[in-house]
Amino acid sequence: MQNYLRKNPQVHSIRVAAADLNGQPRGKRIPARFANKVVSEGTRFPLSVMNLDIWGEDIDDSPLVFETGDRDGILRPTERGFVPMPWLSSPSALLPIWMYRDDGRPFEGDPRHALAAVLNRYKALGLRPVAAVELEFFLIDDSGKSLQVPVSPRSHKRRKAAEIMSIRALDAFDTFFGDLYDACEEMDIPADTAISEAGLGQFEINLMHQNDALRAADDAWLFKMLLKGMARRHGFAASFMAKPYEDYSGSGLHMHFSVLNEQGENVFDDGGARGTDTLRHAVAGCLSAMHDSALIFAPHGNSYDRLVPGNHAPTGICWAYENRTAALRIPSGNPSARRIEHRVAGGDVNPYLMMAAVLGAALNGIEDGKEPPEPITGNAYDMDLPQIPTDWGEAIDVFAKSKIMPRIFDPGLIRNFVLTKRQELHYMAELSPTEQVDIYLDTV
Repeated sequence: MQNYLRKNPQVHSIRVAAADLNGQPRGKRIPARFANKVVSEGTRFPLSVMNLDIWGEDIDDSPLVFETGDRDGILRPTERGFVPMPWLSSPSALLPIWMYRDDGRPFEGDPRHALAAVLNRYKALGLRPVAAVELEFFLIDDSGKSLQVPVSPRSHKRRKAAEIMSIRALDAFDTFFGDLYDACEEMDIPADTAISEAGLGQFEINLMHQNDALRAADDAWLFKMLLKGMARRHGFAASFMAKPYEDYSGSGLHMHFSVLNEQGENVFDDGGARGTDTLRHAVAGCLSAMHDSALIFAPHGNSYDRLVPGNHAPTGICWAYENRTAALRIPSGNPSARRIEHRVAGGDVNPYLMMAAVLGAALNGIEDGKEPPEPITGNAYDMDLPQIPTDWGEAIDVFAKSKIMPRIFDPGLIRNFVLTKRQELHYMAELSPTEQVDIYLDTV
């Protein structure tokens, strides 16, 4: 890691940052000449910083604050190492970090450690998930009293319509997307296909699959940071807010995953379209945990505005082959790439918690040999199915009382997340819809 700064003498400052429970980067700015100490010894800040609300405030009654003296943890660099920050005007580098207790144990309230713990369960069974994500987002002009599509730098017009898979919509912001892809190359984020989506000024970018799910989550977290920063450099906002416009579809973060054995074989592949028993067990695990883990997939008040029947977001708990109305979709194609697409999460999620919830639930099903119900055919919105919670308060209560979540997440993280969300629920109720949008637009 020291080599990075030697090879890049133009970098005069670094940021060290970890993802808190809301996926917000928390950390410090440090002159580059003092970076070696951080690399070799780590840095310190309070354990409670990993458990702040969406405003960046301490959680009332959190045992991490006054009850324990607001004690420090130690944060060490992740294996990612330094990455450039091309959205800033001065040459800078980001060093992703994650938190440990002083005795060397991973801090149970760190979402990256939550995903690592799930992956260690796979490793103990000789398995390794392969994961990729599709991230939907909006480009927004938020300079006026109401949100609207930015003026195209190319045509100098404002296109006030949704255009699904429109080349014209992509070309309207060609300079922005060109700079964004160049920045992804600099940061080693494997950005693949871009399309325009069904919302107003909405787009989607796919990240290539990784056989290291922790790296895939890093890619998603870094991409969200990059996209928002690059958009501001171009004079508008980019947001992963689940539902900025009432009359248009919201943004999702779809996750595709398969599982490899020690021989590198896809354990979901049976050579045909149906998939193996292991695939069905994983599906069953995901379905069983979906109701209780809704708070992970829809963590904010605005998240639930997206979960509306007929608006391209799943609401019924079901699975299907090649059917985008289902919560879990088994895509068609080459059997060697047989996988599960989990379609519930909004764009506003913490990628580490989302991937931990999905992969942890799938592993529960595999370990238990659980069988799913029959896959559906047709329109899931028209069927009488078990439903994903559509109320934030209900989702918080369900998550807190779940018997399934402790198989996936440490009880300390569950407690911290519930306290966080209950505090946000309380204070969001005091704000107008406009004030709520202002908060979510830039943060999530």
